[in-house]
Amino acid sequence: MFRRNFLGLATAGLLALGLSGPATAQDDFIIVQSTTSTQNSGLFDYILPMFRDETGIDVRVVAVGTGQAIKNAENGDGDVLFVHAKASEEKFVAGGNGVSRSDVMYNDFVIVGPPADPAGVTGMSDVAAAMSKIAETESPFASRGDDSGTHKAELRLWKDAGIDVNAASGGWYRETGSGMGATLNTGTGMNAYIMTDRATWISFGNKGDYQIAIEGDEKMFNQYGIILVNAEKHPNVKTESAQQFVDWVLSDAGQEAIASYKVDGQQLFFPNAK
Repeated sequence: MFRRNFLGLATAGLLALGLSGPATAQDDFIIVQSTTSTQNSGLFDYILPMFRDETGIDVRVVAVGTGQAIKNAENGDGDVLFVHAKASEEKFVAGGNGVSRSDVMYNDFVIVGPPADPAGVTGMSDVAAAMSKIAETESPFASRGDDSGTHKAELRLWKDAGIDVNAASGGWYRETGSGMGATLNTGTGMNAYIMTDRATWISFGNKGDYQIAIEGDEKMFNQYGIILVNAEKHPNVKTESAQQFVDWVLSDAGQEAIASYKVDGQQLFFPNAK
């Protein structure tokens, strides 16, 4: 009786520690460090089951701002980096953290605003001129302020417009330090303008009477890239499975999967792997 109970307890302990026996198919997974836009838009929920069905590999996504995703990958906490800040991605590879970078897909950024349109920018396509008007009128603007790809792009646009938002921080310019969905909720609550990627805006379910105010400037182009994390620098990287994922995303099948994802009949991402 004692021996049977002891064996039962030992088995339970091993199961709790994940040491009950040889690795199974459930252990075949990779970690992808990615952005909130790819996750919150529903893209991963749509394409990852296709990849899993084809390869048997499970993909676990860590969805954070691009800056944090890159830091996580630099720490070796991931097998693949899938983000949207090309200069930072190239720096990641140059630093030996990634094997190579490839374009995957694109969409664009938009600035949404309240129906009252206090800055008078609705319908404008010159983003620098529109942002200058927002600053001149000191109309509320909610920024993610989180070093995400969207935040990096937003700061670049303010710089192009000649606006020092650091000086306005805490006044008409408010940083939420949050993801895109939370920033949209906060911004709409304070009748602020908000910059977001179009995919997240289309998928966002709490629009209220907000509409896209500024769109169409080529400066608002939003490119996504994918990088295999370098196992020479981070030995824990599951190179074989991770490379399969990268290859699939860049393949005709992966690109077609991305192109076929739509919300309310609208395509959210446009594949452009070379």
